[in-house]
This record gives sequence, C-alpha cells and structure tokens, in this order.
Amino acid sequence: MYKVAVMGDYDSIYGFGALGLSVFAETDPEHASQTLKQIAHSGYGIIYITEELAAKIRPAIGEFKDMPLPSIILIPGVKGNTGDGIKGVKGSVEQAVGSDILFGSQK
Repeated sequence: MYKVAVMGDYDSIYGFGALGLSVFAETDPEHASQTLKQIAHSGYGIIYITEELAAKIRPAIGEFKDMPLPSIILIPGVKGNTGDGIKGVKGSVEQAVGSDILFGSQK
C-alpha cells in the first residue's frame, strides 16, 4: 500500500499528522526540493504540497509531472488559496477526458 505525505509550512500541515499522513514541514526551497525527491522515491503514492511551497519548488515538482506516481496535489495553506491547486486539477481532468470541464459555465 502506498503512503500519503503532506509538505508545507508547519502551521498549514501539522493537523494532517492526526489523520495518519506523513508530514514534512518545509519552508526552504532547496531543502524542500530534496525532501520531495526523497519521499517520492520512498513509497509515497500521493504527496500534497501547499500552493505557497509549490510555487518555490516548481522545477522539482516538474520532474514528476509525467510519472504515474507519486501524484502531487497542490492544496491551499493557512495564508489562503492562490488558485494553483484547482488549475492543476482542472488541467489534469482536461488532459484525461480531452475536454474543458468548465465548458458552458462561468470561468
């Protein structure tokens, strides 16, 4: 069975530990990039990353874009939602189904 991890600033992710997820409090982009690479190759199937941290480590995340696992999902942090997470999900669905999922609705 695959494990699930959450990366981001401590205030945004500490509660996920109570749910049984592995938490990795990271704020330094260089260290966060190394941590992402380590956990991605350690049996984690899903890695949630706060949008704020993801913006700082885009090249590291990009290395896993075309790989089936791990699935990297952006989530909002305590500072709010930047919209990057929903854009990523929307793009993935469009790629999978070949259509804009918001077609006909207001964007």
